[in-house]
Amino acid sequence: MSRALAIVEREIRRFRRSPTLIVISLIFPLIQLVILGYAFGGNVKHLKLGIVDHDYGMPAVRIRELAQAVAANARTFDTIAFADEGEALAELRNGRLNGVLTIPPDYSRRVLAHDAPRVALIEDNSDNFVTATLAANVGALVSALETPATTPRLPSQPTLDVVEMYPYVPYIQYLLPGSIVMSIFMMVIIGGGIIFIDDKARGLHEGYLVTPITKLELIAGFNLSGTVKAVLAGAVLMTIGSVIAGIPNPFEPLRMIRLLTVIVVTAFSLISLMFLLMVRVSDPLVPRATFGVLNTLLYFPSGAVYPQQGFPAWMQAIAVVDPFTYSVHAFKCLLLKNTGFGAIVWDLVFLVGFAVVAMALATRLFRRTL
Repeated sequence: MSRALAIVEREIRRFRRSPTLIVISLIFPLIQLVILGYAFGGNVKHLKLGIVDHDYGMPAVRIRELAQAVAANARTFDTIAFADEGEALAELRNGRLNGVLTIPPDYSRRVLAHDAPRVALIEDNSDNFVTATLAANVGALVSALETPATTPRLPSQPTLDVVEMYPYVPYIQYLLPGSIVMSIFMMVIIGGGIIFIDDKARGLHEGYLVTPITKLELIAGFNLSGTVKAVLAGAVLMTIGSVIAGIPNPFEPLRMIRLLTVIVVTAFSLISLMFLLMVRVSDPLVPRATFGVLNTLLYFPSGAVYPQQGFPAWMQAIAVVDPFTYSVHAFKCLLLKNTGFGAIVWDLVFLVGFAVVAMALATRLFRRTL
């Protein structure tokens, strides 16, 4: 094992002589976290809602008043009155409105006659976030019209009280677990896979192959050195990212211990996967060419940016065997819910098992002959 540690020492010294590599592997995930967090996070506000009133009765006036109240308080949308529906739809098609609320001419009569009054919302559905927000707010506005002025002392209909177990989670916090895993993966690619292939291309592995070191010791040495680099990258991003994202009590000792445990296991799992994929590769362009594919194939199905329940069946199948899935889930439990090891035990079991299998296969496939 001392010979494997000698490889670890050599790799760490070489890593220290590449400050550009260190900066790139740490800065790029932080940039991704900040840009995506603030680009997609927060509440959608100041959408443009056109209102076309063909009725002008008192019930229609109440709709307009409620819409103006939302514009003045929640500011989810700003209202713009139109006398002509064709003009409003033209503005919608040209992108100057996000939606048009149309009140038909018989709306007040139907309200007074209790004859299923209806209003129409025409949306620009090219942006799903905007569409969902606008539909939800206008739907709540219309539902408020049915609320009676007085309520019975003992209501006969059941009511629903919504209780939130966890505080509001901004989108930048939602992205942080995936960004930590991505920083570990980038270090695995740059500081592990690419260096491994470059050493092959320069013939540096010939020196290892003529020594009495075993294949297991050689693979273990590369894996341990890559794990150390990836753990450093993950720990730095976890610390800085938690402060940027506003994670409550990010430096709580027990939470830090649990997070570091997940970082170490994740780093070892991903570096084992990388050596399994690269153990028979000799072309130095292969890891560079496959980085984008691996990034897409591992990162997006993991649930880092969107819930897996919304994926098609084939993508859910990828998520089941994707180590990113279990790392992201573990980080979400620890960072967003502050749970203990009980919530992530199966994530750790899968990652450790995955690493052992990948390392065993890489050792099996490694060639001592040139």
